[in-house]
Amino acid sequence: MFYQIVWLFFCYSFLGWVMEAVAATARSRHFVNRGLLDGPLCAIYGFAGVTVTIFLPELRGNWLFLFLGCAIWCTVFEWVAGHILEKSGYGRWWDYSRMPVNLDGYICLPYSILWGVLGSIAVQWGSPLLLSVFSLFPGTAGKVILWILIVLTAIDGIGSLIALFGYQGIMPPLERVDSQITVATRKLQEVISRSTRRRLERTMGMTRVGREKKAKAKVFAQGVGFYKIFWLFFIGSFLGDVTETVFCYITAGTWMSRSSVVWGPFSLVWGIALAAATALLYKYRDRSDGFLFFMGTFLGGAYEYLCSVATERVFGTVFWDYSAIPFNLGGRINLLYCFFWGIAAVVWMKGLYPVFSRWIERIPMKAGTWLTWILAVFMVGNMAVSGLALIRYDQRCQGVEAESSWQAYMDEHYGDDVIQRVYPNAIRV
Repeated sequence: MFYQIVWLFFCYSFLGWVMEAVAATARSRHFVNRGLLDGPLCAIYGFAGVTVTIFLPELRGNWLFLFLGCAIWCTVFEWVAGHILEKSGYGRWWDYSRMPVNLDGYICLPYSILWGVLGSIAVQWGSPLLLSVFSLFPGTAGKVILWILIVLTAIDGIGSLIALFGYQGIMPPLERVDSQITVATRKLQEVISRSTRRRLERTMGMTRVGREKKAKAKVFAQGVGFYKIFWLFFIGSFLGDVTETVFCYITAGTWMSRSSVVWGPFSLVWGIALAAATALLYKYRDRSDGFLFFMGTFLGGAYEYLCSVATERVFGTVFWDYSAIPFNLGGRINLLYCFFWGIAAVVWMKGLYPVFSRWIERIPMKAGTWLTWILAVFMVGNMAVSGLALIRYDQRCQGVEAESSWQAYMDEHYGDDVIQRVYPNAIRV
C-alpha cells in the first residue's frame, strides 16, 4: 500500500507539473517551472490525487457526489496550501484575484469546477490505470525506483528550504562545529541550493532569502502560533468530549464514553477541528456571520467525511453512522450536522475564541512553555497507545493471535471490555 501511494503521488505530481508548466509557458511565451522544487513535480497535485483516491472511491457510483466531493476537498486543500506557502515565505504561488467568485485570490469557482472534473477522472479511471501500470514493474525494481525518487525529491526539498530560509533558518549555528566541517557543509549547502535560489528569484522576484528575526514575544501564545493552536486543540478535545457525553445523556438517557483515546476524556475530532478552524479562519474573523457559516459548513463537512473514512480504513471500525438521518452521504456526514459545523464556526470565531485566547495568553511564559510540551508528549503517547489498542482490537476480531510483545501487552491492558467501554458506538466493518 505504501509503494502504491508513493507511486500515485509522483505520477500526479508530474502530470500536474506538466499541466501547470504548459499553461504558464503558453501565457508567458517562455518556459516557466511552476513547481516548488527544481524537479518536474507539482506536489499539490500529488497530494490531491492521492487523497481523493484514498478517501472518495466509494462515490464512484454517483457522478454528482463524486464531482462535488473532489471539487470541495481539492478546493479546501488548495486554499490551505496557499495560506501555508504564503506564511512560510514562498509568497503567492498563484493568484485568482481576477477570476470570478474568488476568495482572496487563493481559490475561485472556475478552478473548483476544474478540480472536480480532474478529481473525478482520477478516481474513476486515472488511479486504477496508474496502479495497473505500477503492477507491471518487477517488485524489487519498482521499489528501488520509488526510493531513488524519494531521495532525489528530499535533496531537492532541502535545497529549496536552504535557498528560501537561509542556512541558519533550518540548521544549528555552524560556528560551533569544527572549521573544516563548517567549510565543507557550506559548500554542500551552496551546491544544493544555488539553482533553487536563482529559480526562486527569477520566478517570484525574490531578492532576499533567509528568515527575518522576529521580536521575542512577551506574552505566552501570542497570536495564532504553535502554543495557541495546541492549547485550543487540548481544550477543544476535552470540551468536545464533555459536550457529546452530556448530549448523549439528554437524547439517549444514558452516560457513555465519547472519548477518542484510552487515557482521559478527549475527543480528538473536536480538538483538531477547533485548532484547524482557528488557524484557517483567523484571518477572516471579522467577516460576516454568513461567510463564516458557509465556510464552517463546507470545511466541517469535508473534515468529518475524511475522518470517517480514515478511521474506518485504519482501524476497520465505524465510529458514527448517520444513515438514519435525512440528506446523509454514505452515513458519514449529513446536511443537518454540516449546518451545525457552520453555526459552531460563527459562535467560536465571533464569541468564544477571543475569550479563550485571552485566558491562554494569561498563562505565565515559562510555565506555559513547559506545560505545553508536557501535555504535548502526553497527548502524542495517548494517541499512539490508543491507535495500537484499536489496531490490536481489529486483529483480535479477525482471530489474529498475539505473537509480539506489544500485542500481548495490548491484550492484557486493553482487552475487548476496555475497548467496548471507551468506544461503545464503534462498529466493525
